[in-house]
Amino acid sequence: MKEKPTPLNEYKSLLPYFARYFWHYFWGLICLVAVDAAQIIIPQLIRRAVDMISSGVFEWKEIVLLAVWMVVIMGLISLGRFLWRYFIHGSSRRIETELREKLFDHLQTLSWDFYQKNKIGDLMARSINDLNAVRMAIGMGLVALVDFVVMASAILIIMFVQDSRSALFSVAPLPLVTALILFFGGMVGRKFRNAQETYSRMSDTVQETFAGIRVIKSFVKEWWFIKKFADTNDDYLKANMELVRLFGFFFPFVTFLSELTVLIMLVIGGMRVITGLMSPGSLVALFRYLQMLIWPLMGAGFTVNMIQRGAVSLNRVNEILRTVPSIRDPEKPRTAQPESSALPALEIRDLGFSYNEEGPALEAVNFSLKRGEWLGIMGRTGSGKSTLIKTFTRTLDPPAGTVLVFGLDVREWPLAELRKLFAVSPQDSYLFSDSIQGNIAYGKDLGDSEDLRKAIGLASLEKDLAAFNQGRETLIGERGLTLSGGQKQRVAIARALIMESEFLILDDSLSAVDAETERNILEGLLRERKRERPRTTIIVSHRVSTLRYADKVLVLEKGRIAEFGSPAGLAAAGGFYARTAALQRLGESPAANAPGAAAFRGEARHG
Repeated sequence: MKEKPTPLNEYKSLLPYFARYFWHYFWGLICLVAVDAAQIIIPQLIRRAVDMISSGVFEWKEIVLLAVWMVVIMGLISLGRFLWRYFIHGSSRRIETELREKLFDHLQTLSWDFYQKNKIGDLMARSINDLNAVRMAIGMGLVALVDFVVMASAILIIMFVQDSRSALFSVAPLPLVTALILFFGGMVGRKFRNAQETYSRMSDTVQETFAGIRVIKSFVKEWWFIKKFADTNDDYLKANMELVRLFGFFFPFVTFLSELTVLIMLVIGGMRVITGLMSPGSLVALFRYLQMLIWPLMGAGFTVNMIQRGAVSLNRVNEILRTVPSIRDPEKPRTAQPESSALPALEIRDLGFSYNEEGPALEAVNFSLKRGEWLGIMGRTGSGKSTLIKTFTRTLDPPAGTVLVFGLDVREWPLAELRKLFAVSPQDSYLFSDSIQGNIAYGKDLGDSEDLRKAIGLASLEKDLAAFNQGRETLIGERGLTLSGGQKQRVAIARALIMESEFLILDDSLSAVDAETERNILEGLLRERKRERPRTTIIVSHRVSTLRYADKVLVLEKGRIAEFGSPAGLAAAGGFYARTAALQRLGESPAANAPGAAAFRGEARHG
C-alpha cells in the first residue's frame, strides 16, 4: 500500500463515532471546562488571603473561610477530573475497540491477493500501535487542546484585566512558543510516520522468525535472523531517537520560555508592588496564573504531537478500510440445489487465467464432472494445478462463464454459499493453536459427536490419538509444531471431511502419508463419498497410486490440458502419466505389487 501525505481531515472518518458518543464527549468537556474554571478561581482566593494578611487588619475566621472554600473547590476539581476522564477517556477506549473490530472484520473480507502484497507484521502494527495512537489523539489530545484554548485564554484575560502592564511584558515570549509549536507539529508528523513504518518492518521480521523457527534451527541460521532483527531494531531506535531529539529540544525550550515569563513578572510586578501600583496579593495571584499557564503551553506541544501522530496512524488504518476486496458477492446472487440439478456438478469452459503480463497460468481448460465422480489432477510443478482449484472457490476470480457449479457461474453464487460447497485440504496444512479435536471440528461445533469420530476414522488418526496422553484434547502448538507432517495432513483431511461438503478437494494432502495409510484413507473415502453418498472428489497428487482411484485424470502442462481420460486409458497412452507410473513402479515395494493390492486398486478404480 502506498503511503500518502496525511492531512488532518483524516479525522472526518471518525465523525460517525463522535456522533455515537456525542453525549459522553459533551458531558466530559463540560466537566473539563468546569475543572479549568475551578482551578482559575483558586488564585483569586489566594490573592484575597495575601492582601488581608499583608494589610495587618483581618480576622482569622475570614482566612479560615477562604481555606474552607479552597478545600471545597479542590474536592470539586477532583470529582470533575474523575468524570472527564471517565467520559472522554472511556469514549476514546470504546472507539478504539470498535475501530479494531471494524479493521479485523474488514481484513476478513479482503481477498487472497491483498495478503500476497501486504506483510503480516505491518498489518499487526496497524491493528495495534496505530490504533493506540488514534486513541491518544481523540482522548488525551482533545483534553490538552481544550485545556490550551480554555485555560490559557481565561488566564490571559484575567491577567490583563488585573494588571495589563505586567501581563503585557510577562507574556511577550509566548508568541515565540506558538510559532515553535506550529513548526514542531509538521516535523513530528513526518518523523512519526517513519517510526511507524520502521516498527512495521521490525514486527514483520519477528513474526517471520517465530513462524519459521523450526526451519531456521534446522539450517542453523539463527545468527542471520538475529542480525536481521538487530538491524531493524536499530532502525527503529534511530527513528525514535529522532523524535526524542525533537522533544528533547522542544519541551525544555518551552519550559525556559515559561519560566522567563515568571522572571519578567518578578521584576515588573515587584517594582509595581513597591511603588504601590499593585497589591502583594495580586502579584502572588499573577505568579500562580503564570505557573498554571505552563501546562496549557506544554499541553499545546502534546496536542500537536498526538494529533499529528493520530492523523498519521488513522491514515494508515483507513488505507486498509478503504481497500475494496477484489473478489466480492455478486449484485444479484443466485444459488442452485445440488440434489435437484441434472447438470454437471462442475463444468470448466475454456478457462484461462493470468497473474500478470508474463503469460497465462491457465489456458483453454475444458472438462466436466458429474456428481459423485472422482477427478485426479497431475502435472509438473508450476503447471497450474493449484491455480485451477482456486478458481473453483473464487479464491482466484475466473473470467465470467468459465467455471460453473451445478450449471451456475461461480461469479453468480454468494461467496459464503459457494465456499460451503467445497471442503479443501491443502498441501500446506495450517493448524491453529488448539487441541486436535478443536482443529478437526473447526468448521462445526460438534463436541463428542459421531461425525467427529467418523472423520477421525476416515483420516486414519485413531492410532495416533491413542499414542497421545490426552488423546483428542492434546494441544498441538502453533501451526501444529508438535505433530509430524503426515499427522498434520491427516488432521487437515479430517477437518475437511467433517464438513460433508458436495466437493472435497485434496490438494496433494497425502504427500507426507505412507502408502498403507494412504490406501486406508482412500478406501474409506471411496466407500463414503462414492458408494454410500455420492459426492464429487478432486485429488491433486504426484502419486499415480493415489490417482488410480479417480474416474478421470487431468494432466496439466504449462497451464494447458496435456492429457485427460481414465487412469487405465492414460496408462496405455504412453504420455506423462504413463511415464510417471513407470518411474514410480520402480520404487514400489514388492508388497505394493502383490496380486491382492492390484485387485484392490482395480476394484477402487472401477467403483
